[in-house]
Amino acid sequence: MKLYHSPTSPFARKVRMVLLETGLDAGVEKQVGSGTPVDPGQAPLTENPLGKIPVLTRRDGPPIYDSRVICRYLDARAQAGLYPAEPDLWEVLTAEALADGIMEAAVLMVYETRVRPEELRFTPWVEGQWAKIDRSLGDLNSRWIMWLNRPMTMGHIAVACALGYLDFRHPARNWRASYPDLAQWFEGFATRDSFVTTTPPQAT
Repeated sequence: MKLYHSPTSPFARKVRMVLLETGLDAGVEKQVGSGTPVDPGQAPLTENPLGKIPVLTRRDGPPIYDSRVICRYLDARAQAGLYPAEPDLWEVLTAEALADGIMEAAVLMVYETRVRPEELRFTPWVEGQWAKIDRSLGDLNSRWIMWLNRPMTMGHIAVACALGYLDFRHPARNWRASYPDLAQWFEGFATRDSFVTTTPPQAT
């Protein structure tokens, strides 16, 4: 199998963490391939017409894309149990969706400053994205904090990747100051080898 990814993408980081956690990493070739909505760059357009990463190619079927689909596929292949049976499955899927929503909003904030010309940037729109993130962090810090302290699932991996991306791209927002319980959980989770190994390069 081959994984198209970017070392700075939180969605790709989810997949790379799953590869490491399930023991499948050694059997998957890694290839950098990414772009933006206005410049596809090295995006694997043949494998995913949406031009998004991550994308996983395989010998026994067509390419798989969207990080949630890839992670579910890898977990099933390894029988790792990151997605438990019902009824616990619904909490895991919801936590993963919440984390992915944080990532999406955070990436859109980056696009606004890196892709959109300065004269076209709209600060209220950026702050609207952060408001979604902030509400989600508040939910994780209160409603989800007991759940986060349970044994690891795919939801935990996704939340950690979302928080790691906020540190990477939006450190000035200092989310930890408002959400100490979530910060404490993350401090412990961030010591996992799979999280440390997938840390994005700081010079990009």
